[in-house]
Amino acid sequence: MQEFRLDVADFIYPLFVTNGTGLKKAVPSMPGIYQFSVDNLMKEAEEVDRLGIPAVILFGIPAAKSASGSSAYDPEEAVQRAVKSLKDNYPHMVVVTDVCLCEYTDHGHCGIVRGEEILNDQTLELLCKTALSHAAAGADLVAPSDMMDGRVAAIRDALDDAGYSRVGILSYAVKYSSAFYGPFREAAGSAPQFSDRRSYQMDPANIREALKEVLLDIDEGADIVMVKPALSYLDVIRAVKETTTCPVAAYNVSGEYSMVKAAAANGWLDEKNVVLEELLSMKRAGADIIITYHAKDAARWLREEGGRD
Repeated sequence: MQEFRLDVADFIYPLFVTNGTGLKKAVPSMPGIYQFSVDNLMKEAEEVDRLGIPAVILFGIPAAKSASGSSAYDPEEAVQRAVKSLKDNYPHMVVVTDVCLCEYTDHGHCGIVRGEEILNDQTLELLCKTALSHAAAGADLVAPSDMMDGRVAAIRDALDDAGYSRVGILSYAVKYSSAFYGPFREAAGSAPQFSDRRSYQMDPANIREALKEVLLDIDEGADIVMVKPALSYLDVIRAVKETTTCPVAAYNVSGEYSMVKAAAANGWLDEKNVVLEELLSMKRAGADIIITYHAKDAARWLREEGGRD
């Protein structure tokens, strides 16, 4: 009689990759999450693959940052090298790459800055270069998270013109300006150095705007649309699901993960049952895909319970 079921195949596992060798650096605000050098990332990927998780999404920590974020499209940077290694060692694993400049700029914003203004169109050119470098490395999907206007169309055209028509776009179509991103910004070193991102991320009060953004991104060529964060926006996931036949992803973000980990560490809740309930709520709301830092634990728990995976 159960109407919805969680499946390991629903999950995408986020991974942070950095330069160097032999590195596995813990993220203090996200217990169990690490920054990996490419060699150690392959060891982590082995476990991800063994657990049956079909996909990962990569976030890069560059060797150097600059005002323009040029390391984002450097073919020798950590993400590009990690994509190549993953596809060489796990060709069946779906590799998604985050396309944004915030990890690569010294000011921490997602685009080129003049004064305190984000230059939308100039940023699009660099996002296209970044997406192309990921596609050249072997990425299956690129995931623009910058929230610049017109970036899906620009990236789709750039990929097609370069012969990468089979590389898909998982668009951060609905990305709210949220207080739940704090631990991620520590993990990726991407906190803005001035002001905030409310001028290009969405107002948490708006839902009609979310549906407008989804339809625009689909019209521009998005293959999958995402709602981020997930838990505080289950109504938005449902509205998006009812608006389009396009696959819908939900991002169970870092703050949502860290709250559960902190409460579980203090014995205030049952981590396993809370996590599975939260993930099931996202599935019930309409998410076809769930990006979650809980993916490895959830995969183990589903396997233990049997019949739920």
